[in-house]
Amino acid sequence: YVEEGSCLKLKSYLRKHRDLDLNFSQGKRQRSPLHLACSLGDDAVLRLLLQHGADVLQTDRRGDTPLHTAANRALKLGKRYDDLVVPLKKACPEALNASNRTGVTPLDLLSWMPQTDPEKEWMEKLFGECEDEFCENFGAYDDDFLPVDEDEEDFGDWAERIRREYFSKKHAEAQKLAARWKTQKSGQRREQKEESHKDLHERLKREHEEYLARAAQKEEQTRQGKKRCYEERCAATFSDPSSSSSTKLSYSDIPWPAPKGTVQEMVDVMLHGVDRKNVGVFRKALRKQQTLWHPDKFVQRCEARLEEKDRKRILDTVTALSQELNRLAQSLK
Repeated sequence: YVEEGSCLKLKSYLRKHRDLDLNFSQGKRQRSPLHLACSLGDDAVLRLLLQHGADVLQTDRRGDTPLHTAANRALKLGKRYDDLVVPLKKACPEALNASNRTGVTPLDLLSWMPQTDPEKEWMEKLFGECEDEFCENFGAYDDDFLPVDEDEEDFGDWAERIRREYFSKKHAEAQKLAARWKTQKSGQRREQKEESHKDLHERLKREHEEYLARAAQKEEQTRQGKKRCYEERCAATFSDPSSSSSTKLSYSDIPWPAPKGTVQEMVDVMLHGVDRKNVGVFRKALRKQQTLWHPDKFVQRCEARLEEKDRKRILDTVTALSQELNRLAQSLK
C-alpha cells in the first residue's frame, strides 16, 4: 500500500492490524516503510505511518534516517521547508542531529541548500505551515464518513466464499435432480398402480359378466325345465286316455305351471320361449292356454275327479289363471 500510495487502504489495514510493527526493514537497502514514503514524496502516507508509531531514527544500510531521505529530497527539489521534512522534525527533533555512516546529519543537508529571498522563504514557510496544519487534520473525521469495514474480505475469505457458493449450487442442483427423479418414480408407480387397478376392474367386470351369463343360462334352463315338466303333466292329466275317471285329483295333482307360485308366475311358465314380438305366434300360444284353462272346459274335463275338500281352491285358481290369460289377450287387440 505504501508503494501504491493508497493511503485509505493502508489506513484500513493498520486499523485491522493494530499490533503490526512498522519498524522493519526489507530489500537490499534495508529501508523501512517510512524511508519508502519519504523517497516517494508521499506526505499523507508518511503522516499516517508517524501516527501509528513509525520510528524516525531507524536507519537503512547506509545509516540514513527517514529525515536524511527527506532532506536529500528537499535539497534535490530546492525546498527547505518540504512537506516531508516538517512532520519528521516535529515527530523527532533530535533526528536533525543524527549522523549517518559518513557523518552527515539532516541538519547539514538542509544547511547546504542555497540562500533564498527571506520574504519568499517566509511565504514558503507560511504556506508550508498551512499545509502542515492541513496534513495534521487529514483523516481526523474519516470515522464520521468512512465506516471501517472490520470484516474486509481477503483472498482466502473470497476463495472460501466462492467454494461454499459452488458447493451450495451443486447441492441445490442435486436436490432438484433427486426431486425430479422421485417425482418421475412416483408418477411411474402411480401409473403402474392405475394400470393394475384397471386390469383388476376389467377382470372383475369380465367375471361378473360371465357370472351373469351363467346365471341367465341357469335361469333359462330352470324355466325350460319347468315348462317341460308342466307340459308333461298336462299331457298326463288332461290328454292321457288311460287315466281313470275314478282317480281323484287334489290341489297338488293339478298340473299347475308353478305349483307354489303366483298366477303371474304360472303365466310366465306357460308362455316361456314364445316370441312376444311375433304377435301371431304369441296369440296362437295364448289361445291354446286359454282353451286349456277355461273354467267351463276345465270343469267338463275334471269336475268329477276333483276331491271335495280342494274343489273350491282348484276352481278359484283356474278362474284367476283364465282371467290373467284373457287380460293378455285383450292387450294384444
